Amino acid sequence: MLTARTNQLPPQGEWFVWLILAGRGFGKTRTGAETIAQWARETPRGRFALVAQTAADARDVMVEGESGLLSVLDESELRGGSVDTAWNRSLGELYLKNGARFKCYSSETPRKLRGPQHHGAWGDEPATWNDADQGTGEDTTWSNLLFGLRLGKDPRVVMTGTPRPNRLIRELKKDEGTVLTGGSTAENLGNLSETFKRNVIRKYEGTRLGRQELDGELLEDTPGALWKYAMFNREGFRLKFDQLPDLIRIVVAVDPQASQSSDSAETGIIVAGKDAHGHAYVLGDLSGNFSPSEWAQTSIDAYNYHRADAIVPEKNNGGDMVTHTISTVDKRVPVKPVWASRGKQTRAEPISTLYEQGLVHHVGVFPDLEGQMTTWVPGEKSPDRMDALVWALTELMLGEEEPELPPSGIAGYEQDDTYQGGDW
Repeated sequence: MLTARTNQLPPQGEWFVWLILAGRGFGKTRTGAETIAQWARETPRGRFALVAQTAADARDVMVEGESGLLSVLDESELRGGSVDTAWNRSLGELYLKNGARFKCYSSETPRKLRGPQHHGAWGDEPATWNDADQGTGEDTTWSNLLFGLRLGKDPRVVMTGTPRPNRLIRELKKDEGTVLTGGSTAENLGNLSETFKRNVIRKYEGTRLGRQELDGELLEDTPGALWKYAMFNREGFRLKFDQLPDLIRIVVAVDPQASQSSDSAETGIIVAGKDAHGHAYVLGDLSGNFSPSEWAQTSIDAYNYHRADAIVPEKNNGGDMVTHTISTVDKRVPVKPVWASRGKQTRAEPISTLYEQGLVHHVGVFPDLEGQMTTWVPGEKSPDRMDALVWALTELMLGEEEPELPPSGIAGYEQDDTYQGGDW
């Protein structure tokens, strides 16, 4: 920690939770790894929990990541003097030569934290935990972790993440045993790549989403936004695919990016399904900055994995191009464009209403998608992931059909919409 900034050092005094809410690239992961590594050095045979949204996140970020535990621990500190003898990847266990052990857990299976006892813990991105909207309530990832923190004289927790205004973050902030540390991406610019500065910081700085993701501000619900965090309906059922109701339809929606320029928007790729009772479930967000062949293959892989019915683009916003691109990769995959000729606010409003009625559920936490949804205000350019979500739920829940109207003089027909042909 010799190179740490002041706000990356553990606070002085008595505290139970050190909550670090900072912008992306601040160095949160490195701070969490350095902190819990030092606790383990000072606690022979100690037991320490590593908690993430998924088991893969705990393994790939908290242990093996570029700023994870294996990057801050010297091999001489590990059991047997090497990673091979100290790190059991399949069990998610890492041992030091002094007998201290780190064990990986995830919010996918919160009850696995019932029973094990720990001297300390590191929780990464708690706002993305599957039960974060249940806060510090009963039988959550947090409560199960909390009851196991009973070893040693002074068990503590360091929590690292980007701020999002869900219930867990709000309740942790208010707790008298919590010390809050904030920070921005700008504080660590010297250690960030020029690509990140050019493609991410330039794209989002000055925006509301940038204030959250870069400046580390905990923003409340955006005035005028169609969605609020409380509308994602994660409560009421276990967020696991094997405990979902039977889905009668599943689609993969695609909103392709306009170009491959460095500051272009991403391609939105959202997977959603519908049950026999008229409820929809958002199953995945696979969006990213892809070439056409890459987003086509990603969409097809999702179609096959989820056994979907079709890939769904917007017909009058690149629908023919999506159909052609998908067919060049796999002609067997059906593409069903949805017609959405109305203004984007009008397109999104009925989907927002479905959320308000409790008819749409998020199976897990999708930080980037949900960030776009809760910060977009009608009248602004609509973002890629949110657009793909709208296409998916329009197809599943609204069943809109292409209007039988001529291509000119149509009420509500937008100047930026392109008629793709067909019978009028």
